[in-house]
Amino acid sequence: MKEYTCIVCPRSCRITVEEKDGELVITGNTCKRGYEFAKNEYTDPKRMLTTTVKVTGGVLPRIPVISTQEVPKDRLEDCLKVLYGLELKAPVQYGEIICENILGTGVDIKASRTLQAK
Repeated sequence: MKEYTCIVCPRSCRITVEEKDGELVITGNTCKRGYEFAKNEYTDPKRMLTTTVKVTGGVLPRIPVISTQEVPKDRLEDCLKVLYGLELKAPVQYGEIICENILGTGVDIKASRTLQAK
């Protein structure tokens, strides 16, 4: 049995998920979105990835980046290693794809601000 606090809406329902006879039994949610949240969190948890990437020749040494979709939770650490190994050259434009299809996940990483060259 797993217990989750739903983050879909401000209600923050305490949801319980357990397997009985090969079926998922989900209780505690007050809406369908909570049910889906708990089911996904139990079967295939994913997270948005936000971090920074090194930049040379820019007015700042790093640029914030974000994933275009959620990344499987068990791949986050590997994705971060890839991003920490990158070094971009300024200028970088807001929305520019920094890393396409990171680790074959189908998710792109894009710049979440513009960074001018020195």
